[in-house]
Amino acid sequence: MSTGIDYGNGQTNIDKKNGIRYGVIPAQDLGQSWYDDSESDYGDPHCPHCGEELNTDNLEDCPHCGEEIDDADCYGESPLSWFVKTDKLTATQSGDDYDIFVISSEFYTRAPFCSPCAPGACYLRDADPMGELCYCFGHEWFDHGKAPYPVYRVADDSLVVAEQS
Repeated sequence: MSTGIDYGNGQTNIDKKNGIRYGVIPAQDLGQSWYDDSESDYGDPHCPHCGEELNTDNLEDCPHCGEEIDDADCYGESPLSWFVKTDKLTATQSGDDYDIFVISSEFYTRAPFCSPCAPGACYLRDADPMGELCYCFGHEWFDHGKAPYPVYRVADDSLVVAEQS
């Protein structure tokens, strides 16, 4: 398999500190764990009357138009994105996309570049030992406790074996 074309020219979807690419995987590949552990982001609050951005400290009256507001009306009906941000993992899924971007992780694998839709990132579903280094989810994120690709630890390049169940 070919590693594909780096449409990002080494400038996008890459951790510039260590050269590890962002991994991209469909949310459905992870299963329920993503939906259970990710948080929703509704963005910054905006006045439902005039549309101006609001300070989160005071969501009673709009300082721009003076209208009384209910803080529940200051956010959209659907999240803009979902995310996980911990010391060991940063991943995000935009509200209109089925793919999750793994932006940092304690784990990596090798995979080919994505299409031009995610320039410079790698597609985890097509993992390939000849592919680029890219961040990935660990085994524990998958419904059956085993990732569909080899998982390596960034800290020491050791292969992480899935626990037997």
